[in-house]
Amino acid sequence: MLDTILLAAQAFSLAFMAGWLTIGAMENLLHPFLNETYTAEVMDMARMREDYPEAYHFVAYRRVTSPGLRRALFRCIVVWEFAATFALWIGVGGLGLAAAGSLAPDVAVAIALVATMMFIATWCGFLIAGNWFCYWFGHEGGQNTHFQMTLWGMLNAVLLVAGAASLGV
Repeated sequence: MLDTILLAAQAFSLAFMAGWLTIGAMENLLHPFLNETYTAEVMDMARMREDYPEAYHFVAYRRVTSPGLRRALFRCIVVWEFAATFALWIGVGGLGLAAAGSLAPDVAVAIALVATMMFIATWCGFLIAGNWFCYWFGHEGGQNTHFQMTLWGMLNAVLLVAGAASLGV
């Protein structure tokens, strides 16, 4: 019985992340201006350039000035978000099937772990790219959100790995 509950708990935990990312990816598809504007602002280093010109001077070469390139990069981000979202929902389904006894737990956990790593990679990618563009100069809220999402994903990875160990898979 504990095995079933553990797999169900893993499925619910993964579903929460999948739900969160589904909303974000859908907003980026249906209302891209909500995020694309700030993504472009980060890549253009606009706030840093305006508010911290003395620091901006040293890293100005990192700036992406082409609106077309910024849009293309944003579209790549959205495609990745949808891939991660799809993987998360597949992971949720796999864990649910494993809890019901219809899929081997090791297969379900492996799929869920790959999906979780895609979620983590999304936010680590933003943290790394944001660091390149010095987004802590004016976009602290974004940096904090990305860090929190990274931690959420890592905690889910721990739950999956610890659960797998408990299940003996």
